[in-house]
Amino acid sequence: MRVLRPLTGKATYRRWVYLVLGGAISVPYLLFSAIAVPSVLPFVTTIERATVLGGGLTLLVLAGTAFLPAVHVLESTAVRELLDDPVPDAPAKPHTRRGKRQAAGMFVLHVVAGFVVSLFSLLAPVAIGLSVSAVFTGQFVETSDGELTVPVGWASAWLPAVFVLGGVLLVYAVWAIGGLLRRAATALLGMSAADRIARLERRTGQLAERNRLARELHDSVGHALSVVTLQAGAARRTLRTDPDFTERALGAIEDSARTALDDLDHVLGLLREEAAGRAPQPTLTELPTLLETTRLAGTPVTAEITGEPAAVPAVVSREVYRILQECLTNAVRHAGRVPVAVAVEIAAHELVARVANPLSVSVGRAGGGRGLRGMAERAAVLGGELSAGRVDERWEVVVRVPWGSGR
Repeated sequence: MRVLRPLTGKATYRRWVYLVLGGAISVPYLLFSAIAVPSVLPFVTTIERATVLGGGLTLLVLAGTAFLPAVHVLESTAVRELLDDPVPDAPAKPHTRRGKRQAAGMFVLHVVAGFVVSLFSLLAPVAIGLSVSAVFTGQFVETSDGELTVPVGWASAWLPAVFVLGGVLLVYAVWAIGGLLRRAATALLGMSAADRIARLERRTGQLAERNRLARELHDSVGHALSVVTLQAGAARRTLRTDPDFTERALGAIEDSARTALDDLDHVLGLLREEAAGRAPQPTLTELPTLLETTRLAGTPVTAEITGEPAAVPAVVSREVYRILQECLTNAVRHAGRVPVAVAVEIAAHELVARVANPLSVSVGRAGGGRGLRGMAERAAVLGGELSAGRVDERWEVVVRVPWGSGR
């Protein structure tokens, strides 16, 4: 029956635990009211004024502590676990002033209601026990005017029945108060429009970061594997005929694999939110090492660098390095051992980089992967542009990135 559901439903007793938790939290505030308030209000001479002022100060302290971040986490966790999670999309910590005020209000309601319910929950079994004993002893409770007595025997049998009924009504009251607090949680802890926008912005930032990390892995590990594949094949063919070349090829494999492992460790560290202490991302100052690694893979590379790479802003330097790395990877993977020309021109407020190689089998596969799209995304993030395509009998990639006051 629906009338008896509050007495037997699990939700009622979870709400009771939630309210008792609020009563337990109220204990330090009661101690403050009983001990600290009289010491700071020595000029109050009447009990009535002390009660009013003490209660007001206690509520002010309660409202002040309700804004602590740890309190927000505690309250949201209690609501989620004990009030059947009425706001599943609510953040543990509100991010707007309005959200913080509403979360603080929910905490104050929780503590005040929890204090009242906890008080009656403690008094109810004591009152029932005294009423049962009064039937046999005639002694009920002691008051300031003396002891309150009742008739012994059946004449006072109504007394425990009334208090047992009061205990049942307390269960219904807990169910009703818990339901009201659940509705209050829905209204106060639910995400506002500003919170939803902030959450979407954080989610967008996380997705953008994941996309960037995917490009990092694609460019770094892809380049290393291309070099390793070519060098391993060359080493296998020259193992007996040219030991010196084989040794250099194995050294290039070792260097490429170590670099790829460092980059992989860096990216995984970011995914684990352990970026501190990880190796920094390569920049244009390390371009000569990248070119030498590509040459060791058997691909002739000529480079012309105009300007000072160290003067380029770090974010531009990192992204352009990855673009050049991807260009060299595509040349090694798709065109084979054809000469590749790299030109980097660092002007006052603009960087222009070109990578060109003769057309080969790469023509049919240049747009088949994600490399070009990833490079274009990197350039777009920097406010630049990237073009790739056939120029005469060559495949050429050009990236232009403004920086400084030229943006």
